[in-house]
Amino acid sequence: MNYDIFNGDADGIIALLQLRLAQPHTATLVTGVKRDIELLEPLTKKYSLTAQDNLTVLDISMEKNRVGLLFALESGAKVFYSDHHRSGKIPQTVNLDAHIDLDANTCTSLIIDDYLQGEFHLWAIVAAYGDNLIAKADGLSTKAGLSLSQAKQLNELGTLINYNGYGAHIDDLHFHPAELYKALLKYPDPFDVIADLSSPFHRLKKAYRHDMDRALAVKPFYQSETLSLFELEDAPWSRRVSGVFSNQLANQDTGSAHGVFTENSDGSFTVSLRAPLSNKQGAGDICSQFATGGGRAAAAGINQLPRVDIPRFTQTVESYYG
Repeated sequence: MNYDIFNGDADGIIALLQLRLAQPHTATLVTGVKRDIELLEPLTKKYSLTAQDNLTVLDISMEKNRVGLLFALESGAKVFYSDHHRSGKIPQTVNLDAHIDLDANTCTSLIIDDYLQGEFHLWAIVAAYGDNLIAKADGLSTKAGLSLSQAKQLNELGTLINYNGYGAHIDDLHFHPAELYKALLKYPDPFDVIADLSSPFHRLKKAYRHDMDRALAVKPFYQSETLSLFELEDAPWSRRVSGVFSNQLANQDTGSAHGVFTENSDGSFTVSLRAPLSNKQGAGDICSQFATGGGRAAAAGINQLPRVDIPRFTQTVESYYG
């Protein structure tokens, strides 16, 4: 049995897309909203894995999935694992084929691009844009001979796929990530997605505009030379736009850190933190100091931050980057 386990954002979807365009096979898809990153342990509890099983795991932290990974390996299953988040100690076993790179200027889709020797390179560029590696993606676009207009189109596509992954629950999303992946699998060339008026690109484009207009009207509730913080209401549009809004803020002011707080139904906050683009480090370490927090050097988050902890979070960020 084959299992494809992947993050529901642009990087996770496009990493799998590249692999299955190059190496097609039938598999059980395991994914969720972007912040649903602990996917391996529930899978190992649901299915009785054996040495006949193959797991492909993409764009979810090995550190956060260690229990499930060890269980899968002990069952004899073969695991292909590619990621760029915190990994912890990587198990040393012949059953694990690990492709881990924690560099702040890479993403899982670029790791897969190298693995496939650039077979679907344009899709990897889309993912880099979606993961807010704008300078990296711009450089790859230039090297690939794309015009500025073409690069802008791939940037928009990546942003929209990433936007779709944000939400507290699947119902917040416009497309279930597994369904979006399957829809995109019809297009070996990302420019064909954009050209097809019936593709997900056009539905997401319209929805993104609507949600982002609302976010851009919000003023920061805290602002210094080091950090700006924004609060969004408890609503589906807020949850959908929180990540891409954070990315846009980071791109507009590259010398400052940015945090977007989206209120949860229990009064706590989901936090999206972006390190300054001029100093792409520390976001994951900062968020990991709080329960339910984690991420990577340039971009990280906290799933449930109590309101009482906002001053401590603010001071922690200010101390780190100030």
